[in-house]
Amino acid sequence: MGRRGDYKHFLPLQTRWADNDIYGHVNNVAYYGYFDTVVNEFLISQQVLDIHNGPVIGLVVETGCKYFAPLEFPQKLEGALRVAHIGNSSVRYELAIFKAGDDAPAAEGHFIHVYVDRDARKPVPLPQQFRKVLETILV
Repeated sequence: MGRRGDYKHFLPLQTRWADNDIYGHVNNVAYYGYFDTVVNEFLISQQVLDIHNGPVIGLVVETGCKYFAPLEFPQKLEGALRVAHIGNSSVRYELAIFKAGDDAPAAEGHFIHVYVDRDARKPVPLPQQFRKVLETILV
């Protein structure tokens, strides 16, 4: 299990009423929504991903998550992001969800995205500016 200092980018998050399941904690599927939010917010805010008109889009080809502590509504969270590997057309994003202020994550996970031509859906090399931005959070 990692710690807060192992990550490079943070995004404040808030649990939603709909995130809770019948057992009174955030359901496992909600974590993937948090992960998607953190990755895409970073890429969009860095102006390397245009979700509406960009020629390159990322497709998820692998995911995973480990859960360490329950979360519930209402709770303030922080999503954390780092890049573990940059390939020719793929990226391994590693993520964590922290209760706001905690040093140990409630969950850690990963996404592997393959970047493809929007229309042809065939892998393409990562654009140079995209790669430069990813290198800022590479560990």
